[in-house]
Amino acid sequence: MDVDNTHRFSGKAEVYARYRPGYPVAILRELEIHRGFSSRSVVADVGSGTGKLTEIFLQNGNTVFAVEPNRDMREEAERVFVSDPRFHSVDATAEATGLAAASVDLIAAGQAFHWFDPDRSKTEFRRILRPGGCVLLVWNDHDTVTSPFLQDYNEFLKVYCREGVRSVAQRRPEAEVIRDFLAADYRRSELPNAQEFDLPGLWGRYRSASYSIPDDDPRQPGARAALEAIFHNHQAGGRVSFPMRTVMHYGSV
Repeated sequence: MDVDNTHRFSGKAEVYARYRPGYPVAILRELEIHRGFSSRSVVADVGSGTGKLTEIFLQNGNTVFAVEPNRDMREEAERVFVSDPRFHSVDATAEATGLAAASVDLIAAGQAFHWFDPDRSKTEFRRILRPGGCVLLVWNDHDTVTSPFLQDYNEFLKVYCREGVRSVAQRRPEAEVIRDFLAADYRRSELPNAQEFDLPGLWGRYRSASYSIPDDDPRQPGARAALEAIFHNHQAGGRVSFPMRTVMHYGSV
């Protein structure tokens, strides 16, 4: 993570925690079957944010080191998980986690790997992983194939996105970057995931993204009106469905 990237979510911790999706617990089953993962495994959740991915590991009984350089995001996770003795908050980056050598069984990165420096983080991951350890890279992707609502929403993002269309894809690494990062026998899986929103919730979901325009942007009124129109075109019973695919890549470094 470069210095600029560590501050991208400053001021967004509360809205991120409230409106961004979590991760399906079926991730755990995938790891159990193919990587021997268990409740005894020690996890480093790198780029842990407000703890969306940390949560499923804590619920599974794992010890989790939540590595997050952004203070706002880290403090939100600390507020939520403070009472769990298996949760350890770490102020550090993917490239320099501060964790002991050969100390973790799984390194997980939820919606975060695209912020890492691949070469430097690979060196660090090799250092902190135990022999036979695994890296999990996971994203929640919009399911625009089956959802007309998300097709319209993504068109909205192309207009009301402060950094251009590339941000709409959340800077997803190209396939060759992941292939270079993970060993040749890595696995890729997709799992269903979804959220539902009323109109205020949909606006919150948009604002939680790193690429959403800031509150003082003169385009704000237009963005609100455009998103409200999309909502009313697709809502049923005052809510819209936000279907996603949780895409996971996992294997040795």
